[in-house]
Amino acid sequence: MKFTPRHTGLALAVASLAALTAACNKPADNAEAKKDTATTEAGKDGAKAIAGLKTEKEQVSYMIGMDMARSLEPVKGEIDLDTLHKALKTSLEGGKPLLDEKQAGEIREAFAQKIRAQQIAKLETDAKNNAEAGAKFLAENAKKPGVTTTASGLQYQVITEGKGPKPKPTDVVSAHYKGTLLDGKTFDSSYDRGEPATFVLSQMVPGWQEGLTLMPVGSKFRFWIPSKLAYGPQGAGPIGPNQTLVFEVELLDIGKPGQGK
Repeated sequence: MKFTPRHTGLALAVASLAALTAACNKPADNAEAKKDTATTEAGKDGAKAIAGLKTEKEQVSYMIGMDMARSLEPVKGEIDLDTLHKALKTSLEGGKPLLDEKQAGEIREAFAQKIRAQQIAKLETDAKNNAEAGAKFLAENAKKPGVTTTASGLQYQVITEGKGPKPKPTDVVSAHYKGTLLDGKTFDSSYDRGEPATFVLSQMVPGWQEGLTLMPVGSKFRFWIPSKLAYGPQGAGPIGPNQTLVFEVELLDIGKPGQGK
């Protein structure tokens, strides 16, 4: 369960556009260059028939536009398309821009600060709402038959009781699992990947460390993990700040130290 950190919308847009530019500037070897030249020279710019895009130039232009749109998606509410088109046209045609480099830099920095402030405010709001929703859910869930709440606040339910040994926190374990949010949305699943996960238990979030030591090998448990035992206020990847997580876990085996991934 490794998730990428969150990035600002402006940073994602800039990184994506930079990647596109780098791909276009990548030098081709001789074989590739000859192939590209042959394709371009092969009638109608070598373009395949696409409705509304007759030439290779039109198709490439549209593709770049699609890539730019995906890159700018996080900040689309801040963009005036007519002005964006005007800037592109002026810059690409070598005209005189309405902003000099100093002005553009100042605007860029101010805009980045604005986006960061918006994101911080949203994270704070989401963290508060998620914490309240999680606490309410866990309080109700604790009353259900078969649900056990530990001293740490971890909740679990035995679906199948195995007969094997229980792992220690320092053990390497092999398990199948499915992780969902309280709304039922799956954010991670070894079943979807078609193979169990192998990991050192001590390297997992506290809720997993505690929960799996309760499981004999061969068991299947359902866990409800409070955010304080999961990813906390920072969240991770698809997991928002202070979100309570639900896991179904099958403990398959206990391995030897050094086997974990």
